[in-house]
Amino acid sequence: MVQTRKKKLVLSLMACVVGWLTSAGAVAKGEALASDNRLQPQGLNHAGIYALRRVEPGLTGAGVRFGVVCRSFTYVKGEPQNDYRPNVTHRCLNAEQFSFDDLGVILPGISPHSTAICSLLFGEDPDAFNLHLGSFYYQGVVPAAKAKIYEFWHFLFNNVSAQLPPDADVVVVGFGWPFEEWWTRGMESLAEHQGLIVVAAIGNGANACDPPLYPGAAANVIGVGVVDSVRAEDSATSLANFSLAYPEHSSSGPTTDGRCKPDIVAPGNCLAASATEPDVYELSGNWSSFSTPLTAGAIGLLVQKAKEQPALSLAVSPNGGNCVMKAILMNSATKLPYWHKGRLQSDDDGVVPLDYVQGAGMLNALGAYRHLLAGRHEPGEVPATGWDLNRLDKRETVGNIYRMTVGRATDNFITATLVWNRHYDVVYPFERNTAKDSNLRLEVWAIDPENPNNDRLLDYSDSTVDNVEHIYCGVPADYAAYEIIVSRSDLGDGSEDGAVQPYALAWSVGEGADTNNILWHDLNADGIVNQLDLAMLLNNSITSMQSPDSYQLGDINNDGAIDIKDVEILFEHHNRQADWRKTQDANGG
Repeated sequence: MVQTRKKKLVLSLMACVVGWLTSAGAVAKGEALASDNRLQPQGLNHAGIYALRRVEPGLTGAGVRFGVVCRSFTYVKGEPQNDYRPNVTHRCLNAEQFSFDDLGVILPGISPHSTAICSLLFGEDPDAFNLHLGSFYYQGVVPAAKAKIYEFWHFLFNNVSAQLPPDADVVVVGFGWPFEEWWTRGMESLAEHQGLIVVAAIGNGANACDPPLYPGAAANVIGVGVVDSVRAEDSATSLANFSLAYPEHSSSGPTTDGRCKPDIVAPGNCLAASATEPDVYELSGNWSSFSTPLTAGAIGLLVQKAKEQPALSLAVSPNGGNCVMKAILMNSATKLPYWHKGRLQSDDDGVVPLDYVQGAGMLNALGAYRHLLAGRHEPGEVPATGWDLNRLDKRETVGNIYRMTVGRATDNFITATLVWNRHYDVVYPFERNTAKDSNLRLEVWAIDPENPNNDRLLDYSDSTVDNVEHIYCGVPADYAAYEIIVSRSDLGDGSEDGAVQPYALAWSVGEGADTNNILWHDLNADGIVNQLDLAMLLNNSITSMQSPDSYQLGDINNDGAIDIKDVEILFEHHNRQADWRKTQDANGG
């Protein structure tokens, strides 16, 4: 019977595809579209970084230190040849910003990968030029920051193995390894014991045969996936407009031990400095290596602000500041179309905290900044947005309760994110100290002050394997008071190990995700809803039936299945065009 239903659905979808193919006309090709905005990379604009700088022009990374860990570009018989450095002769990079740390055995050389990452972070060139874009102002995320560039193997043996924290507020790793190793656990130990903020690429997806890569897949590290640029014919349009994170291009969870990764996603296709020419800029491509510096740089801006204001200093504390930054970043992230916990169907529940390909959503630098400025608020009465760095004692049965009162509204959503560190030994091989690990639980309640019997549990997050809990839920319009409760799920195990668990919590109340986003229907991100999207929907539907554990896009009505109902919705939006596509066609397409 199940197979019969599947065959009927497939036949129905195929009939729809044939009907659409015969009725749809040819799609006109647009000509090159010049950008009206002189700022590049436009990926920073999409992630809210330029908007943040308009609000706070002084946020340029001044006083913030970065450690950029780079692999050698060339290997001979497995040995790195020390060509890991960025091209500091490029006009957007200032050699005085950088110091270097390497083995010194082989003369250092230039890495294109390192050059692109450093230009996205630290670059600045008011008079940049590109043949396809004309003149523009190139500005990275933190052009005033300082950076030490570490050769990978040198970093492992001098810093990770010795547990000597680098001279950095934020460590950036734009590469990864498919498996947990002693050095990935060593980085987790540095994050736990030193409060070190480590931001790492999650991998380049199924098309590159990448699982979630370590250290991005590590529990105490912020793992970053990539949001693709749109499929436009000219580079100016694709550099300025972005679509979704796709599992084909951005590695998705779960990890081998069942945890959710990535933590967040960000735009990846940006203009970056050339490694061989002093004034050339090239497209980086949709790779997580280049969404990672955007995310790390945004954290750097928050670090700068936290250093400048004593009231925010706990956000950069060596005792859990990395958790605060991770919680704020994830809680402020923008939910893109198709965000849901886990996979398409059964995983969307309280034991899976994040979307397996989007994480908590897309980087929103301005939102994260406002979140940080909302300040720390301890349990008790709190405002609608805030964060806390606190602890739970296993010997106490009552959790920490955060109470808030907000205006009644029909479209409000509560977002809450709970983060804590896993525990690791401080000596090689940095084994996980599971006896000290904790299992925390996050709940959101609607409260009736007049009648406790009317209190309602709106949502909960209680993974048995993750050290992140995340809630994103609509709130009922007939309630104005809410409670966020942080508690422990491991009270009954009888162990005294890990009795006290530090944690970071971030929360906010606001409008939900954009339900009118064309990317609900423009599945291939070419700017128009047509037969190509229907064909993609058909393919995803068949794949979801054949491989229920796969991650698929196309459940437009969020009912847990890709079926004929979604096809009908897609038909209703036939020929709808994105704004960028309309502009492109109006210019001669």
